[in-house]
Amino acid sequence: LQHSACFMTSLSYKNAAFQHTATQSSMYGTWYSENAVDGVRDSCSHTNTQTDPWWRVDLMKVYRVNRVAITNRQSSYSEIASRINGAVIRVGNIPDIYSNPICAVVSTIPSGATASFSCGGIEGRYVTVHIPGNGKVLTLCEVEVYGYLGGNWAVDGAATQSSTFGNWFSEKAIDGNRGLLQLYTGCSSTLNETNPWWRVDLRYIYRVSEVVVTNRKDCCAEQINGVEIRIGNSLESNGNNNPICAVIPAIPAGESYSYSCAGMDGRYVNLIIPGDMKMLTLCEVEVYGEDLSVLPYSLLSSLLMLFSGGICSSCKRIHKCDTTLVSNP
Repeated sequence: LQHSACFMTSLSYKNAAFQHTATQSSMYGTWYSENAVDGVRDSCSHTNTQTDPWWRVDLMKVYRVNRVAITNRQSSYSEIASRINGAVIRVGNIPDIYSNPICAVVSTIPSGATASFSCGGIEGRYVTVHIPGNGKVLTLCEVEVYGYLGGNWAVDGAATQSSTFGNWFSEKAIDGNRGLLQLYTGCSSTLNETNPWWRVDLRYIYRVSEVVVTNRKDCCAEQINGVEIRIGNSLESNGNNNPICAVIPAIPAGESYSYSCAGMDGRYVNLIIPGDMKMLTLCEVEVYGEDLSVLPYSLLSSLLMLFSGGICSSCKRIHKCDTTLVSNP
């Protein structure tokens, strides 16, 4: 039983910050910035005393960040342990310290403890911790970042459609180019037919939060009207029997509209226009959501809490709850 519980932890989100490039506003002694991403919670980064000290990690890829865990310095002096108070955690794609959205503000973290802060899926490549004010010191003994890769999952998929008009191939709707500057080479299109459809195979099952559709801009913008967006795991009727995420009433020429799918699970995303003598043209289809090939941390926490009494005590790097303080393992 102990072995099984520990095995499940290997399926959880990895720490995206681990051993990535870290920088800080200044350095005290040999307390390097990378000490906060080395996976060891008793080696720390440390700035000099200064105005608005900061620390930043470059995740190298864009993540949708669910939570950031910070380990405070172990010290018997309360004035040292309280230096973390008021630290601001930011997540975003701008390297600048103050421009990205705020994930959380640290009220306090006990000496030597680790606290997790929910970021609600903020998307970003950079995670920054800074303390506003004069005469401040920023010490971080570990910064862990948990989430999943952000971005458009459709670009790595395989597209097909019910028919093809000229060289308006199905894959042009997932080439990462919304096709508005190269209309005749950047969009997919079917022939005029009954119930034309287009489908992308995401290759894995995703929990889809939104689908973004870009309409053609040269003419015929009304051809998109009535398109059904369907998501699921079945290829029955070429995937066109899967549950409906949304129906597109209209998209102005050359515009991109987003449709919320509220976390529908599926490997296939279909767009279909019911009716006779219809043509389906798509300049881009983007799919955003959560990769279900890993076990979500919230579910992992719930499963581990079923094993009360420290059954998985050897899994030292896993917190029991992402909203509470836990001591150093």
